[in-house]
Amino acid sequence: MIKTDLEAQLAEQLSISKDDARDVLNVMLDEITLALSRNDRVSFIGFGSFDVRPRAARNGRNPQTGEPIVIPASNGVHFKPGKALKDAVIAS
Repeated sequence: MIKTDLEAQLAEQLSISKDDARDVLNVMLDEITLALSRNDRVSFIGFGSFDVRPRAARNGRNPQTGEPIVIPASNGVHFKPGKALKDAVIAS
């Protein structure tokens, strides 16, 4: 499923236009992005939660030259699925 598929499902299930569904989805994604950029945790009970976790610096290689490089420390987004999501995936 891609974003436009989700927009179409929202529009159908909520009896709203696809443009309104797109707006709702965009606002939701913008708010999740904003919260994560502030290092806030975003939780949807039953579905799962998103949080920001630090990634340590590590050694790597330049794929073009093979030269060793240091990949700097950074932050990454982590998703932990909730019980209802896990159960739905296992049941399918």
